[in-house]
Amino acid sequence: MTMTILPLRRDDLPLDTAELARFMVGKYLVRDLARGRMAGRFVEVEAYPVGDSTSYAFIGRRPYNAAMFLERGHAHVRLTYGSAWMFNMSSEAVDVGAGILFRALEPLEGIGAMEALRPGVPLRDLARGPGRLSQAFGIAAAFDGVDLCGGRGLWIGRVEEPRRPVGVTTRIGLSREMDRPLRFYELGSRFVSGPRKLLDGGVAP
Repeated sequence: MTMTILPLRRDDLPLDTAELARFMVGKYLVRDLARGRMAGRFVEVEAYPVGDSTSYAFIGRRPYNAAMFLERGHAHVRLTYGSAWMFNMSSEAVDVGAGILFRALEPLEGIGAMEALRPGVPLRDLARGPGRLSQAFGIAAAFDGVDLCGGRGLWIGRVEEPRRPVGVTTRIGLSREMDRPLRFYELGSRFVSGPRKLLDGGVAP
């Protein structure tokens, strides 16, 4: 049965990068397709706040990172390692460079369409990790700068349901600023990425 997913408005989004990352755990990603839609619930999100030396925005505005300087709620899609697209979202006021990285989600609708993009992959691994998430939803360069609060094409939403508890721990795969508690995840979810031993952080407020 299709869920009722309500589009998020920009005013719903906290105007602080870490708060926004925590807020987005449990929200929904939707991609509208001619044959239906794909949808899933975010279970893992990392924050890259203003001044963070690991952020794509740290060097200042460039043509390839301009979406991170848009008002919060816009997609920034970036190719890393020459093959993996990272799906980020701007997180502050216009002209302030910062963002959040969507690391994993639980697939819920349009699973067949996701499997067509990631053939032979078990359900748990379809979107468990940032590169996998982008591949499962067909997210690439064309989505850079898209308004995710627009409610069509590729968008974010919410479902009227009880909030699940959210944990916090350090981020993954960095060579500096590794100790900051800026990775938020749904406690108990089997769709969260990374080593299980890292999932022992405190509960986010």
